Amino acid sequence: MSIAGKWLNKVKWDEQGLVPVIAQEVGSNDVLMFAWMNRDALAKTVELGEAVYWSRSRKKLWHKGEESGHTQKVHEIRLDCDEDVVLLKVEQVGRIACHTGRHSCFFQKFEGDANSGDWQSVDPVLKDPDSIYK
Repeated sequence: MSIAGKWLNKVKWDEQGLVPVIAQEVGSNDVLMFAWMNRDALAKTVELGEAVYWSRSRKKLWHKGEESGHTQKVHEIRLDCDEDVVLLKVEQVGRIACHTGRHSCFFQKFEGDANSGDWQSVDPVLKDPDSIYK
């Protein structure tokens, strides 16, 4: 795959050659997840029309949904004003974006005050993760 496109050079990649990516659901505008991309991942995302991220833990490209089937069909790709954050507007296949079986990775809400507050899970598990990842 050729990644010589000048559009890729506009992105301000960090020292590791990565850029933060926010996946936002088309229609609802729910923020589904945060991930990272390298040049190959962004180029592959454009080529496939589905989200491909860089897995920092596995040190390889990660086609979202490759194990779970919960792919993200990309409708739009946007670059922020500083050119250092990518926003994907996606259709989340199966409504599950999070490996916990929830719609969004942002299911923990802070409730209370600075002294006694804590994080509470406020969104339901839509599918047991053990049945998704075998």
